[in-house]
Amino acid sequence: MAAPAQPSPMSKLISILAAEAIHLLKELITTPSFSREEDQTAGIIGLFFANKGIAHFRIGNNIYASNKYFDESKPTILLNSHHDTVKPNKAYSLNPFNPLEKDGKLYGLGSNDAGGPLVALLASFLFFYDRADLKYNLVYAASAEEEISGKNGIEYMLNNPSFNPPGRQWAFALVGEPTQMQMAVAEKGLLVLDCIATGIAGHAAREEGDNAIYKAIKDIEWFSNFRFPRVSDFLGPVKMSITVIETENKAHNVVPSQCSFVTDIRVNELYTFEEILDIIKSNVTCDVQPRSLRLKSSSIALDHPIVKAGLEAGRTCYGSPTTSDKALIPFPALKMGPGDSARSHTADEYIYIDEIKEGIELYVKLLEKLL
Repeated sequence: MAAPAQPSPMSKLISILAAEAIHLLKELITTPSFSREEDQTAGIIGLFFANKGIAHFRIGNNIYASNKYFDESKPTILLNSHHDTVKPNKAYSLNPFNPLEKDGKLYGLGSNDAGGPLVALLASFLFFYDRADLKYNLVYAASAEEEISGKNGIEYMLNNPSFNPPGRQWAFALVGEPTQMQMAVAEKGLLVLDCIATGIAGHAAREEGDNAIYKAIKDIEWFSNFRFPRVSDFLGPVKMSITVIETENKAHNVVPSQCSFVTDIRVNELYTFEEILDIIKSNVTCDVQPRSLRLKSSSIALDHPIVKAGLEAGRTCYGSPTTSDKALIPFPALKMGPGDSARSHTADEYIYIDEIKEGIELYVKLLEKLL
């Protein structure tokens, strides 16, 4: 009988890196890291680098490191994922901070979103870290506050000259989120509007006042029925939802002079936020104020080298309805990672152990084509 085939050196290295990645993920699950409270997990990631003798840097609760032979004259690829989590919901039956491994799954808060992508990207960074022949630099960044789209996460890093010095050539970013290792080439933007309808207060028992609720209802009906004509091949139509409504008074016998409501708008790449706002303001009577214009829709060209590498590897392209740090990165970015977005923020969150290893293998395969 022929001797069984021996694993290649590359396969052996990936297996070692996968084991280290899973061990690190278990440490991260054990440590609460809610948005704005990521101090301890930032420390754990920093210690991981220190134990490997890799220079690393901290900006707030963000950690980053560069490949050993970094050369500023070369373009740079950003490998980014986040280490903050949402708070566990009340339906958990397991301890969210106990990294339980069972039936091929690793349970725990943040295991899927985005711990698996975070450590898989880190392992991929380590795979190439000490190569002197790379055509691109690699920067690995574990960012904070992604779950709340906070200003002290990836955006804070990109505005810091130590992380993003003038003249740096960013080629593209790989943003690690659970996409089943398919390629999210486009992502809907998020526009949240605070809307206020104004009337005149009066006594409910008399024919007094101008009821702000009735005014708000007319505008809400428009939001509910209007359809933006431009429909994206990847992201579909713009979607508007009324999510909150309230008046300033709680008395049953007072006609309210003000009624406020919140509109959640998911914008495809065919509209700018300014276009969306112009259309809305020309059709409603309420005062409309956007909370932020930061989380714009984003896309990467289908003929971009990293997308072409993914297509050659049998990956598919799709448009993501959810926002991520991709929205805040001002150069081409591809969202892709192990895990499944459908598990994010659910009770008893988990990721398959094999998904992490397969994620590392595919990240390495795609980067190998470019590096």
